[in-house]
Parts: sequence; structure tokens; C-alpha cells
Amino acid sequence: MRAKIRKGDTVEIISGRLEDKGKRGEVINVLTKDGRVVVQGVNIRTKHQKQVQTQAGRQMNPGRIQFEGPIHISNVMLVCPKCGETVRVGIQRDETGAHRVCKNCEQLID
Repeated sequence: MRAKIRKGDTVEIISGRLEDKGKRGEVINVLTKDGRVVVQGVNIRTKHQKQVQTQAGRQMNPGRIQFEGPIHISNVMLVCPKCGETVRVGIQRDETGAHRVCKNCEQLID
């Protein structure tokens, strides 16, 4: 089944870690096979990077790299751009195709 959340949407974290719960952010990437999304500024992970020599002869700097980890798609909820609330998403079909609809204010999302 297709995900109703797409890249560029604003979402709110509804469950998960306490420091991330309630935060809003933009979706950076949608991993459809895993059913996960990457949200900007949420679920920050730290990776310790060793100094590595690359193919071009340059060296990659060592240190701690912070990046956003993926979150399961069921733990986020779409924020409607019209009413500004977290909403469920419906699908409305017409001659031009299928469109996402806010269940709260019944406006088209895209």
C-alpha cells in the first residue's frame, strides 16, 4: 500500500522517545520498503567516524557525525497545511487522478 506521507510534508511525532514526541519537522526521505520516514531534526543519531583515506587521495575527517535516523511511519502524523493541525489523510479520486484530502477540514493537501 502506498504511503500517505510524502517527501516535503510537515509531520508531527505522535509516539516514540520522550524528547522527540510532539516535535514537528519536514520529511526528508520516505523509505517505502521498510515503512519508515526520515524527519528533519528528529531521532538524531551519532556516528563515530574514523579517519579514512578516500579513492581521490583525500582524507575524510574523523569525529562524531550527527544524522537523522528513520522513524516508523505509524509514529508520525501529517500536519494539514490549511488548518495547521495533525490530521488523518483520505484519498479522493476524480478524472485527473487521486488526491490526498484532510479529514478535518476536507481541503486538498496537494
